[in-house]
Amino acid sequence: MMRYAAAEQAHSGFATWRRIGLILVLGWIALSLLQPFAAAHPEDEFCTPGGGLDPELCRALSDLDRAPGAGSTAEIAQPTQFTGTPSVDMDRSVLSTFTTYISIGVRHILPGGYDHILFVLAIFLASPRMNPLVIQISCFTVAHTITLALAAAGVITPQASVVEPLIAATIAFAAFENILFGRMTRLRPFIVFAFGLIHGMGFAGFFGELGLPEGQFWSALIGFNIGVEIGQLAVVGLAFAASLYFRGTLKQASRMDLYRPLIVIPASLVIGVTGLIWTFQRLYG
Repeated sequence: MMRYAAAEQAHSGFATWRRIGLILVLGWIALSLLQPFAAAHPEDEFCTPGGGLDPELCRALSDLDRAPGAGSTAEIAQPTQFTGTPSVDMDRSVLSTFTTYISIGVRHILPGGYDHILFVLAIFLASPRMNPLVIQISCFTVAHTITLALAAAGVITPQASVVEPLIAATIAFAAFENILFGRMTRLRPFIVFAFGLIHGMGFAGFFGELGLPEGQFWSALIGFNIGVEIGQLAVVGLAFAASLYFRGTLKQASRMDLYRPLIVIPASLVIGVTGLIWTFQRLYG
């Protein structure tokens, strides 16, 4: 009887390893497929049929692309008021602008914001407890809101040639820190805040390219930022649901001790390596 129970437990453990291994492999394949789009322009994707972006905004983006000497977003990220950006003159209410830019903010994260998604996942993997996660997400939100507002208002002018590699480097740093430390360090919230300032400059680069309805800067900015937060919370929610599944599977096998070596470390390794690859691509690509 004891031999049968031991065999059944061994079989259950093997099945657990097999399912987790399959999911990790599929995750690696998905990241490999997404990698070529790391430097893509998500704003262009919104202008495809059914993309969800206003036709007037798409027209403005098209005019910007055709403008003499217009460069790619990889060259420079300018604030909304920079010379040469076509203004978007739309006859619409403040509420309509607000809701439109919420949608744009969500779409900037899901599905096209691969670097921001990976950074949020790295934050999530830092600790299995809710309080540290809330602290980190709050620090990240406050920080990127600050720099997004400053850059969009023209107070600072972030250079995308500097910001984009830094964003990728923050992904790698946060992920590898998860591997090196078994729990969230005391400095982690401050590090996340600093990295959030950098990510906010990345958001500002995209926001500045959209063009804005005349006289509706704040409704667009606030709506866009809320949309970004909704997208980030959606990523956290999906990650939390996945972690519940993994934890339930490991708990059934009486191997909760395997959560970190089987989930946190491999996932952080994939995210960290991807961040390093993107860093070198954006520096030397």
